[in-house]
Amino acid sequence: MPDVVPTFTLTGGSAFITGAASGIGRAIAVAVAAYGAPVILADVSVEQLEDVRQEIEHDGGRAISVPVDVTDGDRLREAVEQGVASLGPLRYAVNCAGIADAAPAETMSRQQWQRVYDVDVTGVFLSCQAEFPAMIANGGGSIVNIASMSGSIVNRGLLQAHYNSAKAAVVHFSKSVAMEWADHGIRVNAISPGYTATPMSTRPEMADQVAQFSSETPLGRYATPPEIAGPTVFLLSPAASYCTGVDLLVDGGFTAW
Repeated sequence: MPDVVPTFTLTGGSAFITGAASGIGRAIAVAVAAYGAPVILADVSVEQLEDVRQEIEHDGGRAISVPVDVTDGDRLREAVEQGVASLGPLRYAVNCAGIADAAPAETMSRQQWQRVYDVDVTGVFLSCQAEFPAMIANGGGSIVNIASMSGSIVNRGLLQAHYNSAKAAVVHFSKSVAMEWADHGIRVNAISPGYTATPMSTRPEMADQVAQFSSETPLGRYATPPEIAGPTVFLLSPAASYCTGVDLLVDGGFTAW
């Protein structure tokens, strides 16, 4: 049984975080470390990963950086094993690696469609597969998969049928494995961010789009990456011990309209 007073402290093992080099993944990695878990930072960008590792260690946390392409299942398993050997048993995981682009569905190439599915869906699947045995060895754990509100709604003005459907798949995959793995003591949930101010989404040429989407959001602005990290820490933590199979929309009210 959980403590009477909920705790958000992430103890009892390490955390494996994909997409940790920038944006939402970076903010989550920094937050998870601040709440007590040593962090295995996984992404394709070695230089950016090192920046995150140094930031975490400067603030008193522990982290290692491990270059990983989430479409490579063997490499993911190696990365988890390497992280466990360095930082201890795996208790937490956040699968945040993802890509996005746009094209009309009627002219989109098979290659463009497949690439988004390979990273955004298969990458989450392979990451969970790599994390499962390490968590079983530690008596259970908590996984959060980063989806998107685009898995629940179709964004006005954005031609991204591949991305929208991929994120919907992440949500339903998360619910499916949450049911399969409940008896193993592993909770699996999804976070679906709304428009978030990452370096990719706030480039100067996107200023008009940022203004439009902000005006269409009840809170009147984009989220900051730490505002996605907070709910992620909650779902990872013992404070969410009775939450599994949840898709938590963190969208400033966007999908309520």
